[in-house]
Amino acid sequence: MLIGEPEGDALNLSVTFTNSGEATIVEVRYDDQAQQISVPEGVTTYGFPDQQLVFSADDITFGSHQNVSFQADGAEPTGVEVQTISTEFVGYETLGPVEPAAELAAAVAARERAEHPRWVWASGAGVYPALLRAGVRVERCHDVELTEALLLGHAGRWGEPRSLAAAWARRTGAPVPADPPPRPAAPPGHGQDALFDTLPGPPGPGLDALVEVYADQLARIAATEHPGRFRLLVAAESAGALIAVEMGAAGLPWRAEVHDEILAELLGEPSPVGGPPRRLAELAARIADAFGVRQLHADSPAELLRAFARAGVELPNTRAWVLRGVDHPAVPLVLEYKELYRIWTAHGWAWRDAWVRDGRFQPEYVPGGVVSGRWATRGGGALQIPKVIRRAVVADPGWRFVVADAGQLEPRVLAAVSGDARLAAAGGAGDLYAALAQDAFGGDRARAKVALLGAMYGQTGGAAVPALAVLRRSYPTAFGYVEAAARTGEAGGLVRSWLGRTCPPGTAGFADGEEGDPDAGADPQSTRARAARSRGRFTRNFVIQATAAEWAATLLATLRGELAGSDAELVFFQHDEVIVHCPAELAGAVAEAVRRAGERATTLLFGDTPVRFPLDLSIVDCYADAD
Repeated sequence: MLIGEPEGDALNLSVTFTNSGEATIVEVRYDDQAQQISVPEGVTTYGFPDQQLVFSADDITFGSHQNVSFQADGAEPTGVEVQTISTEFVGYETLGPVEPAAELAAAVAARERAEHPRWVWASGAGVYPALLRAGVRVERCHDVELTEALLLGHAGRWGEPRSLAAAWARRTGAPVPADPPPRPAAPPGHGQDALFDTLPGPPGPGLDALVEVYADQLARIAATEHPGRFRLLVAAESAGALIAVEMGAAGLPWRAEVHDEILAELLGEPSPVGGPPRRLAELAARIADAFGVRQLHADSPAELLRAFARAGVELPNTRAWVLRGVDHPAVPLVLEYKELYRIWTAHGWAWRDAWVRDGRFQPEYVPGGVVSGRWATRGGGALQIPKVIRRAVVADPGWRFVVADAGQLEPRVLAAVSGDARLAAAGGAGDLYAALAQDAFGGDRARAKVALLGAMYGQTGGAAVPALAVLRRSYPTAFGYVEAAARTGEAGGLVRSWLGRTCPPGTAGFADGEEGDPDAGADPQSTRARAARSRGRFTRNFVIQATAAEWAATLLATLRGELAGSDAELVFFQHDEVIVHCPAELAGAVAEAVRRAGERATTLLFGDTPVRFPLDLSIVDCYADAD
């Protein structure tokens, strides 16, 4: 049976169906290669998802030529329906001649207007900023570097070099070069534009290498356990690279004069000789007096520990939660000092001078910069803006901020991915904790929250113990989901997010006994046992936090598409919160676009789930006023 008549030159690809007991064996021959897959009876869907030619939903992918003839050899087996499909699909096409371009930005803009292609490039961080400064925005891309990192992690090779040069070297068997060192943080006006465009290290291996590495990545994606999900992960990660550059260029509106007023209110006048401002100097003197000494460096944990020890108080550290349990007159002064000192060093006058330019704060965002897939920043501390400093984030005249925050995101992710029908039903409520309380905790919302967070973060002591027992009885499937992730981590195994991001491997020794003592793991206080429990807590949360990051990244990518062509700009993103800066008259429409993006992200990741992912939306002039 011939499936799909080719138009013009075509690559012959044969598909042979045979029966083998409970399944159908499909052998696909492609040039001189062959793959076999097992397709259960009843699988009848063959189609063309974006970029890929898929013979079954999650089994095999070939996407190497625009025109392909498909020949099914032999009799059609029972239980398998072969459908006629079109050969016109979007994928990795047969290459035409190289097209020289006198002006790269103009050529990209023309192709973008005509075709809206998916651009394949080595690194969005290295290519896109120059295009954006030339006024060229692209709709979508495939970021080889980010994709390589995801695929290496999936193969248990997290942290190996991920550049195009490294991927090409692995492909050709050449020595694999190390990735260039990360660029140093560079505030606006300090050479950031040049650093964006010129990545450290030698030139890349060229266009032919890029094309072959891309094809190899498509094949490796197709070989993952759930290629459809992994493609979504790659698409969201690549879209994030575009958004990160665009947000860095747009900048977060920032009123320097308001910032100065906040600093003066909190810290007093800056020191004329560059030392701590007046309020910190006064607090340091009062702290020294409380300890009965003439001078003490309150910003030094070692000096504080010695001072407390002299007062008869032995402390493991000077963290705030430890100090709050100490009855000593210096404690409230130290806590206030620590908070103000952090503001002075992280978001004080020097920070403002370095990072705020022309009324905009312009950090460099790093998509997937954290192992869970959450974003990071390279300098500027954009993801740790204190609430009090947010008063300086003020919309332009006639504009507004639409601030969206996904409340209770990680518990809802657990409800969606665990397959626990009872927890998923509770996840359909606006307040998940309240629904749990009514369902299983006698109306005690606080207890329900302790139980659910304890299950996700590995809190197994104190007040969490009885609450966790209720959770285990009432929602055994959800509890088992995170417990299985923890046990896998403790044994040194790898766990994955819903879309396929894989955790880093554990330190050596998780799966092996300590040297010379094969029974070392039986001692709960052994180094190995403590390390295993620590890794179990990490993997327990990884499967949830990484999936939450995927949901947020998918929302962001979807929202970018919703806002395309309007004056609204994405200007800030952290974890589960996004800010859009837009003309006041568009604020209502933008809020609706954010809601649609959240619904679309939920559907793309979890399909027809009863779990809701509500967004708390605020339309404000000042970021600090968002609910």
